[in-house]
Amino acid sequence: MSNISNLSAIDPFANTTGETKQQNVHIRVVQRTRNKWITTVEGLSQQLDLKKILGALRKQLHCTGTVIDNEDLGLILQLTGDQRQAVAKFLLDEEICTKDNLKIHGS
Repeated sequence: MSNISNLSAIDPFANTTGETKQQNVHIRVVQRTRNKWITTVEGLSQQLDLKKILGALRKQLHCTGTVIDNEDLGLILQLTGDQRQAVAKFLLDEEICTKDNLKIHGS
């Protein structure tokens, strides 16, 4: 019989590289009062140090912010003001997420 050599240990459905599918990062803006806005960033990896990211964002954007622990969504960054474009640029420049995984919501 012929020698079949391709029946070895390759499983095409196995996650052998240890990579996990990166989830989408959502940047939203919510109007708090008539002239006040809040920018939220959801979906960042739990392995990241969100306090360091928040500190860098606060320093660069000259705004206040906090980390919120939501039961459904996990940890959320919350910044004052409409910071959607600046936060998106920061996340892409620091290679925290890719452009494909970044979703910007709001008008």
